[in-house]
Amino acid sequence: MYDWRDDWQTRFGRTEPKVICVGLNYSDHAAEQGSRPPVVPILFAKFANTLCGDGAEIVLPAGIGHVDSEAELAVVIGREARDVREDDALEVVHGYVCANDVSARDLQFGDRQWFRGKSQDTFCPIGPGIVPVSELADAGDLRVAQRLNGETLQDSRTRNLIFGVRALVAFVSRALTLLPGDLILTGTPEGVGIFRDPKLPMADGDVVEVEVEGIGVLRNRVREAAAT
Repeated sequence: MYDWRDDWQTRFGRTEPKVICVGLNYSDHAAEQGSRPPVVPILFAKFANTLCGDGAEIVLPAGIGHVDSEAELAVVIGREARDVREDDALEVVHGYVCANDVSARDLQFGDRQWFRGKSQDTFCPIGPGIVPVSELADAGDLRVAQRLNGETLQDSRTRNLIFGVRALVAFVSRALTLLPGDLILTGTPEGVGIFRDPKLPMADGDVVEVEVEGIGVLRNRVREAAAT
């Protein structure tokens, strides 16, 4: 099991990173839900309570409805940064990690905003470890895939991102100060369960895997919490 808290404490001296997410950053994912590709990055956030490691359980609150897994490449910031130019963006990147943007769709769509549906405890697994930026550069053409119980639901490449790593780091840094250990989740490709026919939500006992080329496989079992 990957202890992300120990890793972050050792590397960055903190275990409450900002978790900054990018919505609709693959054209095919925008198309599958009938949305136009954005002209600037769409940002939303999760809190550190959502983070868990490789091998940890994703816990579905009882009665929460349809919950999806979303495979993503995540950028790990390595030093404090503000107003970074795209050409200099990789200088503030520590490395990359697999991430799973778990999403409770009934809450997300019912609320008409993304906060509550994205921010439940354990709803952002990361792992299986950080790969340094020196090994993957701008991560510009890596395979990103999701498997649910061995069935491939998502399979794309980061070359299909609308906004790549450099652009995202620069854009976010113009809005807020990035600190060591902060995460930027770069978005998910098409194939998520809510937009499939028939729909395919995660369920108790499922095993979900997120694989990013050059990083490895993030694997988590799903458990539905008992009703109280």
